[in-house]
Amino acid sequence: MKKLAMIDLDGTLFDTNEVNYYAYKEALNEKGFSIDYEYYKNECNGRYYKVFLPSIVNNDEEVMEYVHKRKKELYEKFLDKAIVNLHLFNILESIKKDYYLAIVTTASKKNTYDILKYFNKVELFDLILTHDDIEKSKPNPEGFLKALDYFKMDVKDAIVFEDSDVGIEAAKKIGVTIFKIENI
Repeated sequence: MKKLAMIDLDGTLFDTNEVNYYAYKEALNEKGFSIDYEYYKNECNGRYYKVFLPSIVNNDEEVMEYVHKRKKELYEKFLDKAIVNLHLFNILESIKKDYYLAIVTTASKKNTYDILKYFNKVELFDLILTHDDIEKSKPNPEGFLKALDYFKMDVKDAIVFEDSDVGIEAAKKIGVTIFKIENI
C-alpha cells in the first residue's frame, strides 16, 4: 500500500526568496512603497500576505489587495531567480513508486503552477493544494488534513517536507513525521 509525502513549495522545493521579493518590490513600487531584501527575507517570506503587507502599506486594504494581485502577475517575470532543491526532487522521484506526492503550500494556485511549469515538474505530483484550496493557512494543519483525507491516508502513513516554522507547527499539530529542509 502506498504512503503519502506532503511537500511545501517555497523554501522546500524551491528557494523563491528572490522571486517573491522582486515581485513584491515591483508591485509595492507601483504604489509608492518600498521594501528591502533583508526585511522581506526575515519578516515576510513564507507568511500570508495579509499578515505582513498591512504594516508596509499603512493598513490600506485597497493598496494591499492591489499589491497582492500584482505580485502574482509579476511572479513569472522573476522565476529565473528561483533555486531548485535538486536533492529533494531526486528523493521524491525515488520514492514516487511507494508514496503519493502532494504539494501543500500557502502560495497561490497561479504562482504554484507558474513555477512548477517553468521547471517542468507539474506531472510529478499526485495532488497540489494551494492557498486557494484551503480556508486556514499554516500554522493551521487544514492543508495537510485535506491531503490525508484526499488519499484516505492515516497520519502514521505520511511524511512532511517543510522549511518554515509555521509549516512545521502545522505538521506537529497532527503528529506527522517531519523532514525539515534547510539551506537549499
